[in-house]
Amino acid sequence: MSQETEIISLKHLLTIESLSNQEVMGLIKRAQAFKEGASSRLSQTEPYYVANLFFENSTRTHKSFEVAERKLGIEVIPFEVSTSSINKGESLYDTVLTLSALGISACVIRHSEEEYYNELIQSPTIRSSIINGGDGSGQHPTQCLLDMMTIYEEFGSFDHLSIAIVGDINHSRVAKSNMQLLKRLGATLYFSGPEDWYTEEYSVYGEYLPLDDLLPKVDVIMLLRIQHERHHSDEVFSKESYHAHYGLTIERAKLLPKHGIIMHPAPVNRDVELADGLVESLQSRIVQQMTNGVFMRMAILEAILEGKVQ
Repeated sequence: MSQETEIISLKHLLTIESLSNQEVMGLIKRAQAFKEGASSRLSQTEPYYVANLFFENSTRTHKSFEVAERKLGIEVIPFEVSTSSINKGESLYDTVLTLSALGISACVIRHSEEEYYNELIQSPTIRSSIINGGDGSGQHPTQCLLDMMTIYEEFGSFDHLSIAIVGDINHSRVAKSNMQLLKRLGATLYFSGPEDWYTEEYSVYGEYLPLDDLLPKVDVIMLLRIQHERHHSDEVFSKESYHAHYGLTIERAKLLPKHGIIMHPAPVNRDVELADGLVESLQSRIVQQMTNGVFMRMAILEAILEGKVQ
């Protein structure tokens, strides 16, 4: 596949399973091309309008979409939930219906409701494309794709890689997107973390092991943020206890192979999921993940807007 000639066109981006392996690799190659300085293929004669609707807090996803949109020359239409008609009781559907009627080409949406997008894409009237910026504990396809880009940059392939996903798996939309795609791309998966935060449904993707047992086996360890906002208030645990039992401590990190890398979608709870001193260590790719987020989202936006003109 040539990154110079391959053109990926998408109507929406909602889940990772909606993408073929060819589309995934096309987006990775295009994001790499943007990182190396490639110009946008979008027509500069007609303006594109995009709105970012974030109903849950976000720094990396929200702001990297904004940077990606501005780098592509897209008109970013400001939208703040706190000052919108949502506060007058307007539904998500009617909000997107309005933005579509105003000529917004695409809406990037993060919402607490899983699969919020179904009624939007089934609408006979809404014409805006939908990019899922995270739906509850469902999926986070754009984070998944930037994670794949980061791994591909490091190893050049997914075949025969061993990858561990560790932590709050039940509540992580990143984990669910990543386990589906990594398995499909040929990686061997392991899981670890509190057993109460893991269910057997994930065993079709990989094996659950104690953290100390899997660390020497893996090329990549992907740590997950504890999603306090999705836990019941009666679940009590201390950050010190979590770090000691399930976190990547300085001592545990020594069990990783020398070529092994550390990833985390952030925000990081330092000294909980991993030791403070590992966040910016030589084996960490956490900052690179954040940087790659801009270029992957440029590739996604270009593919969506390319799809609008065909």
